[in-house]
Amino acid sequence: MRAGDRAYAALREDILEWRLRPGAVLAEVEQSERLGVSRTPVREALGRLTAEGLTAAAGGRGVVVTDISLDSIDELFELRETLEVKAAALAAERGEPGVFEELHTELLGASGLLGEDDPARHEYYALVGRVDEAIDASISNSYLANAMRGLRVHLVRVRRLAADDSARLHAAAAEHAAIAEAIAAGNPRLAEAATTLHLHRSLTHLKATHPAATASHQ
Repeated sequence: MRAGDRAYAALREDILEWRLRPGAVLAEVEQSERLGVSRTPVREALGRLTAEGLTAAAGGRGVVVTDISLDSIDELFELRETLEVKAAALAAERGEPGVFEELHTELLGASGLLGEDDPARHEYYALVGRVDEAIDASISNSYLANAMRGLRVHLVRVRRLAADDSARLHAAAAEHAAIAEAIAAGNPRLAEAATTLHLHRSLTHLKATHPAATASHQ
């Protein structure tokens, strides 16, 4: 892997996993020393992260990790509803039922992935990621799939706000199971409804329980 790609992957993961929090300053010298690469790959990586909206220039402060504010969460969910509700309907119409039947079964047992032995919930989020991938593969619409992949970069950070809330994660797993079940049944209207309900509950929970985490850091 090229040094620039390696630096990009490391910084991106640190941002998505909240090891680099909103407002953190990413100085080229400091990050090059931390990552064991020269400043040029770090500069390249920061440019790519800025293009994704994960970092931004902040005047004399250099490059900083972008905020997740209440306003930005509202905007993300407006776009998310537009894209994901349509994608769920298309997946119900075009997808392979067996794929979603298996995912439905796994999601019904997701409580076993939410124990204290995995505080970061890596296995659970990997399962959710496979649901996303299955929907992307089913909709037969590359433009919609690419738009959703770009959006999910930011949603990963938002999802991590609920990583310490076991009750919400169990509820979300059940909501994902309902989406998979509706798609497996080939019912686009039910898939739309299940997705809409999941997004509504997710946004309501985030805004009710994480006002400090979503407040502006600038």
